Amino acid sequence: MLKQESKQAVKAFFDSVDTEFNTFLKARTAEEYEAAAQLILDAQAKGGRLHITGIGKPGHVSAYMASLFSSTGNPCYFLHGTEAVHGSCGQLAAGDVVICISNSGETGELKATVLAIKNNGCKVIGVSGNPESWLAKESDAFLIAGVKAEGGPLNRAPRNSILAETLTLQALSVALQVEKDWDPVKYVRCHPGGKLGELRENEK
Repeated sequence: MLKQESKQAVKAFFDSVDTEFNTFLKARTAEEYEAAAQLILDAQAKGGRLHITGIGKPGHVSAYMASLFSSTGNPCYFLHGTEAVHGSCGQLAAGDVVICISNSGETGELKATVLAIKNNGCKVIGVSGNPESWLAKESDAFLIAGVKAEGGPLNRAPRNSILAETLTLQALSVALQVEKDWDPVKYVRCHPGGKLGELRENEK
């Protein structure tokens, strides 16, 4: 049996999610994703590619988003947040775009990676909870993904900020999918496994 304190902590976390996530969601508009989407589309039109990186838990968000972008018409490559400065920037080519995720926008390791990315001739899309952060100022396009509280014990471990970062990039993926006219036939061609890999009756 869970301790009563544990149950109370779970309830408090759910309350926090309800407050923070919905406050964040209601403040969003489709227009704020336009600059980032256009930066990617312009780069792709010239043969550039899309990459995504982050440090720590945002790095795990990056891996998921690389998969989501790729499966919906926009090939995307995961760039390891710390290995980037130890040779992995070799996957970049001038003209590429790299999405960089950091809740604070001040993480030291990501700063080094961003500078290496820019030194390789790539554009940066920053995703952070702080629009005044170093990352925001170094970015060619910026997406806000901020919350006031993480929820959970200590209010430190990334929880609500991860939800905000994920939602922000999912929204970007939606815009890009539509821009690429990604229809069910194209989706199934790239996703032949499982139930998602089957055309539905209304799609045949």
